[in-house]
Amino acid sequence: MDVVINIVVALHIIGIAALLGGFLTQMKAMGDGRGRVVPAMLHGALTMLVTGIALVGLSEADDRSVNNLKIGIKLAVLVVILALVYVKRDDEKVSPGILGAIGGLTVVNIFIATVWT
Repeated sequence: MDVVINIVVALHIIGIAALLGGFLTQMKAMGDGRGRVVPAMLHGALTMLVTGIALVGLSEADDRSVNNLKIGIKLAVLVVILALVYVKRDDEKVSPGILGAIGGLTVVNIFIATVWT
């Protein structure tokens, strides 16, 4: 079971990398007012959602303790990110505030995952 959980954790990290990387590629364009939501952001957020749910399920199945409050907050932050990304995915230009919120919430989610023990 440990191997399966580690593979899902790796996929979860790939999802966060895609989401954050997609945001980082738009930082210069965001400064020029030409920033947009790239497909990597949507795919990364969806990957995080699916693998996060799988991780909770696998951890529960393996009788590992899960901090439900932490998972709930991370899920809520991810749902907001997903909503922003999904709604703005087809826009040619997205306001810097929306892109900043996506990037900021992504970083918040990373810190919740790593600092909250």
